[in-house]
Order: sequence, then structure tokens, then C-alpha cells
Amino acid sequence: MADLTPTPDRPGLHISKPSPNSPATGSAVCHCGASATATGDTAVRALVEGYTTNHGPAHNRTGR
Repeated sequence: MADLTPTPDRPGLHISKPSPNSPATGSAVCHCGASATATGDTAVRALVEGYTTNHGPAHNRTGR
């Protein structure tokens, strides 16, 4: 399987939750240089919301 972890060369968002009983993990890298990681369902949810609102797709909407 390919490594889907985002990098500065391949920005994006990657979330993993191998089983219902394990905590979710997430990582995000934006083309603006921002990056973040999170562990735990609540923290990963916040990571996704923050990335979506302030990075990645948000840059396309605002042109920044």
C-alpha cells in the first residue's frame, strides 16, 4: 500500500482509524507550510475542521 502521509511536496490530510476500538490519528500539511498531527477521535475531528476551514480547500476559496 502506498504511503498516504502528506508532505510539503504532497500536501493534504490523512486520517486513520484501524478499528472501532483504536483512537483515530491524523496528519495535515498545507501548501502554505502549515502542518499538524492529532491523536484521538476528538483531536482528529478538530484537526479536520481546522484544516478544512483555514488551509487546503480554504486557500482555493480565498485565493491566498
